[in-house]
Amino acid sequence: MDKDKIVAALDIGTTKICAIVGRMNQHGRLEILGMGRCQSEGVTRGLITNIEKTTQGIVKAIEDASIQSGVDIKVVNVGIAGQYIKSSTHKGSIMRDNPQDMISVEDVERLTNDMYKLVMPPGVQIIHVMPQDYTVDNETEVKDPVGMVGSRLEADFHVIAARTDAVSNIIRSVHKANLEIENIVLEPIASSMAVLMPEEKEAGVVLVDIGGGTTDIAMFYEGIIRHTAVIPFGGSIVTNDIKSGCMLLPQDAEKLKIKFGFAMAAQAQNNQIVSIPGLKNRPPKEISVKNLAFIIEARMEEIIDIVFAEIVSSRFIDKMSQGVVLTGGGAQLNALKDLFEMRTGLECRLGYPTEHLGKSKLEAMKNPMFSTAIGLVMAGFKSVDDRENHYNVVRQQNVIKPPPTFGRQEPQAKEVKTHAADLISNLFKKTKEFLYDDIKSSDYQ
Repeated sequence: MDKDKIVAALDIGTTKICAIVGRMNQHGRLEILGMGRCQSEGVTRGLITNIEKTTQGIVKAIEDASIQSGVDIKVVNVGIAGQYIKSSTHKGSIMRDNPQDMISVEDVERLTNDMYKLVMPPGVQIIHVMPQDYTVDNETEVKDPVGMVGSRLEADFHVIAARTDAVSNIIRSVHKANLEIENIVLEPIASSMAVLMPEEKEAGVVLVDIGGGTTDIAMFYEGIIRHTAVIPFGGSIVTNDIKSGCMLLPQDAEKLKIKFGFAMAAQAQNNQIVSIPGLKNRPPKEISVKNLAFIIEARMEEIIDIVFAEIVSSRFIDKMSQGVVLTGGGAQLNALKDLFEMRTGLECRLGYPTEHLGKSKLEAMKNPMFSTAIGLVMAGFKSVDDRENHYNVVRQQNVIKPPPTFGRQEPQAKEVKTHAADLISNLFKKTKEFLYDDIKSSDYQ
């Protein structure tokens, strides 16, 4: 890691747009230099529906982060999520010219690059390709084949794809804000980098990131990401239920959820009443905290059941010895951990993005709602796959030029203007650091 490198991240969420600037200190801990945040008005369930409003939010967040950090931000890592993202598992293989030579990093790279040639449905673009287990000749379940000897190298791959138009809207919004993109990272992958411990990833753990518009899932086992999914329900739909059930304004429903909401009605007090001021001299509206909890519990049970169905469908549920780690703004709901444990039977804990943070004046960054943004900064310094981090070191030691990627520039780097279509092609065909799982081509139709 370059201790002088500065990385900027941009989290374009359904409820907020957040920009963060950070660098690694001498102890290898992430130091947050500045943060900017504003309300998101052009995004619905992770999908940008209004480029102008989204661009305005990006500009405001970047300006605030730049002023606070003293860094002229020009290049950012951007998160991507939403119901338009799908994943699938594919197998790839190559034949080596000289089976007596040891398998090299270049052989592994060649095998991975071949997966970007997969034929996808029209209007769908491959974003990430991540290897699972390798097979060398007849030797199966090989975690790292480099240094082994064999003629045939195979691997199962986790392939993430997204609608090209949706990704293009992200790129256009960022470019209209006069920014360049270093990497586009799947948001649950970014969140996992911020809140999960290496020991948890090795033993088996499920990350559940409950955002405003989506709930993202990432499952790890033996240090490798095994399954990912994006559920198009999050904290916003709970707020909408409260708004409809209690006949409140959206802002009042959100405040009520945050201050008095419980995910389990059994833990709410029977006689507690909250008074909401009326408009235009109308009398205040009184809301029972118990009834509020019933509304929240019904929706959260639905979300939890969908999450659990994804965990079961991954076929790795028996490997998840460390249970579930909840993060994201929606994870702070009172009694949600208890409800999750009751509905799934899995042990749960609340994940804070403090695993790699050093001392910082910005204590607010330790809130779970910033897990994705902090993870995006981490993504500028290392890959989610430790094997790729090792390969990067090997390349440097052997003076091997790494495969072309988009950017890896400093935040002060010179702006490069590229047509959106060319950018999509270059970015996603050549980025290999972050990944996802399990979807069929029919899901795009």
